[in-house]
Amino acid sequence: MPTDIAHAERVYETARHRSAAASSPIVASWRRCMVKHRLAPEENRKPIFLSEFEFRRARESAAGLIAESTDELDRIFHSVGKSGCCLLLTDAQGVALERRGAPGDDRDFRALGLWSGAVWSEASVGTNGIGTALVDERSVVVYRDQHFFTSNTELCCTTAPIRDHTGRVTGALDISTCRDDINEMTFSFVTQAVKDAAQRIEGNLFRRAFPGARIVVVPTGFGAALSLLAVDQDDLVLGATRAARLALKLDDHAIAQGLPAADILQEERHDSGSDLAEAERSALRRVLSRTNGNVTQAASLLGISRATLHRKMKKLAVH
Repeated sequence: MPTDIAHAERVYETARHRSAAASSPIVASWRRCMVKHRLAPEENRKPIFLSEFEFRRARESAAGLIAESTDELDRIFHSVGKSGCCLLLTDAQGVALERRGAPGDDRDFRALGLWSGAVWSEASVGTNGIGTALVDERSVVVYRDQHFFTSNTELCCTTAPIRDHTGRVTGALDISTCRDDINEMTFSFVTQAVKDAAQRIEGNLFRRAFPGARIVVVPTGFGAALSLLAVDQDDLVLGATRAARLALKLDDHAIAQGLPAADILQEERHDSGSDLAEAERSALRRVLSRTNGNVTQAASLLGISRATLHRKMKKLAVH
């Protein structure tokens, strides 16, 4: 088809220029598809599908992600499912783990590969919402002829990556449609719904990872980004979402050391309602954390002797 030829020529011509790739995420993806994955835009390629065994293993590995996403998938599908949209939840490799779609659209979406078990990575199907969002680690919209393959140019996709409790990308949430009457302005509302749902799933995953912990909302300058800390009974930080890590300059190593939340948030913690022994135990742990376990320094900060501190540590089972 002439339109297919014209699309392929446009991809080839645009992706050759490094300057264009530097200024456009879509063109950068086109260039990756050509240079890294050795793909050709004129190919009539559909996503590869996992075997039944491979698909079962993928779902088992992502059991937590699936469990914490189910309600959000159902809620969004209730809003957009009847308008010719298909929802996909994928893992970090772009494997479609869960799908929502109206039965009347199943035939069309199945033919396009928008189905459970399909692999929507860039290496599999070139530039697309899921694969490109996973590579770039940010929300993307891939609108019709922004797709790499000519066979996907009837699709409109909007995707948001999903991060786990350590801030690493663990999956993606996508809404796709092949309706002719969809326009970019209308699709922008769908895009926001996807971003909001992905963020709620991230919150679910974070709370799942730290059951029983106190969840603290961290004020940041990152807009609506999910910025949470998980804090234990002694005010030590157990975990942080990506936005909180960026705002507070935290990493896995710093968190593993046991940072007092009051220190990094620059606020005073009040142990009201706790008994005296528990409050004293918490105070000892915070001081020892600040001195990286140096008992001599901790005793000096507390204004007591090293021997007294050792006795208190033994009494309160602080190690």
